[in-house]
Amino acid sequence: MGDISSVPRVSPLEPNVFAAFAAASVPFIIAGIVPGWPLYALTPDTLAERYGGLRVRARVGDYVSAAFSKKRESIELSLAEYFALLRGGTSGLPPYLGNQKLPELDALCRWPRYFKHFKDLKIWIGPAGTVTPLHCDYDDNLLAQVWGTKRIMLFPPHYAENLYLWESNPVLFGSKFNPEAPDFSRFPRARAVKGCQCMLNAGDLLYLPAGWFHHVRAMTFSLSSNMWAKGVPAVCESEELVQAQT
Repeated sequence: MGDISSVPRVSPLEPNVFAAFAAASVPFIIAGIVPGWPLYALTPDTLAERYGGLRVRARVGDYVSAAFSKKRESIELSLAEYFALLRGGTSGLPPYLGNQKLPELDALCRWPRYFKHFKDLKIWIGPAGTVTPLHCDYDDNLLAQVWGTKRIMLFPPHYAENLYLWESNPVLFGSKFNPEAPDFSRFPRARAVKGCQCMLNAGDLLYLPAGWFHHVRAMTFSLSSNMWAKGVPAVCESEELVQAQT
């Protein structure tokens, strides 16, 4: 794999065609799948009304500087209380429901059967300004943008030596470099890094291969869902669906 200047967009793919695309180990966006999900049809008001009692954990304080560490602050509250907190307004980084395990909302997603096995399903909810700093996962990632728009800044794995990494856990590496505010005096090797960015809009599904560095910022109020998967993409139509309800 090499550098890319943009992220290609494709129509919905059959599993064997997805596998052929994924074999190139570069990101691409699939349009036309997520709009068919029941979760996509909900509004924030209906979500709060139907699922307001769900317990969630919001990232608060400076969760960007403390990203991927045990020092990151969070508070537990209900989903309805979270929406009320946003309506009341906060200073600094907006509270973020990042990396939430919510089976009730997962059941409203209809993931394509692109992988034989998946690791996790997670929900991400927050207003404009919520951020996940630059990092890479050592699993493939399908990121579905259900509501709103997120900007994804992308850098290929071969720039790892230039991105001043630290290990958060065996399958996740954070970068000390901030591509939104590059400080080349502190991180001179980052001058050699070449990346690209894409806007992930409501209804888009991003395939992000393992090892690709990504920085994520919500540009509007946003709800995303993602799955991490290990192994080779599915190519056999007889494989079980990723989720029983699909």
